[in-house]
Amino acid sequence: MDALRSMAIFATVVEQGSMRAAARVLGITPSAVSQQIAQLERDCAVTLLYRTTRKLTLTEAGQMFYDGCADMLAAARRARTRLAELRDTLNGELRMTAPVGFVGRMISDALAPLLAANPGLTLTLIVSDERIDLIGERIDLALRVGQLEDSTLIARQLARCDSLLVASPAYLARHPPLLTPEQLVRHTWLLLDVGQGAQMPGFSGPDGQTFTLRVEPRVRSNNILQVRSFTCAGLGLSVQPETEIRNELARGELVRVLPGWSLPQMGIYAVTPRRDAQPAKVRHAIAALQDYFARQAG
Repeated sequence: MDALRSMAIFATVVEQGSMRAAARVLGITPSAVSQQIAQLERDCAVTLLYRTTRKLTLTEAGQMFYDGCADMLAAARRARTRLAELRDTLNGELRMTAPVGFVGRMISDALAPLLAANPGLTLTLIVSDERIDLIGERIDLALRVGQLEDSTLIARQLARCDSLLVASPAYLARHPPLLTPEQLVRHTWLLLDVGQGAQMPGFSGPDGQTFTLRVEPRVRSNNILQVRSFTCAGLGLSVQPETEIRNELARGELVRVLPGWSLPQMGIYAVTPRRDAQPAKVRHAIAALQDYFARQAG
């Protein structure tokens, strides 16, 4: 790094025509510039500049060396320009991951206008209910639901949604009426398992009562749609996000169980790796998602 710094100082001296002018541009003293050039000549064992009281003149070796230094500085400027474009313009690949339940109209309604307005922006969407390593997979933005544990990430809450305990009418018809949470232990459970265990969140009752239970599921899957399909097929009870099962509820394919008792709301978050500054593509995608969820809430 010291060698690259010396090369940059040398090129600046040549471009500015004097060590004093180069010092002003670089924000260091003329003495420091002179010391850097002298050290560079000692390291290279060759004279790069002829110095007089009025001007500096490149030696043949100095001219050849300057050409290489100038190429290096030009490449560095191009790299900085590309970084600025990445930071400030909507171009390049947006790598995003989202839970299975979010695919379809939810993601497209939120991001299609952004993609349509910016032809240079592309989207790679990885759909999974499992927690993907954002750093290892070079993910720019993740949609996540529920409890967040990784403090190395930055999370922005987009919305909150209700969690509903549901079953199919056929399943409920085969069992005695479910009137209290204590009866849940005798039922068959279908569980979304993304490595967080089988501890159910606490139920809250109409008079301030609370109830918690641990279940041993008959079906366990890392895909919420598969859990939902088994629930609709009458195999057992499951917890589902209310926003994702409105159609099934409206068609009578699913029925809410214990409607007088509620589960904690789930947070929906936009999660990004921790960075000093987010690229424009990430900032605008988050803004588009925030706008989408605000419209849904309204």
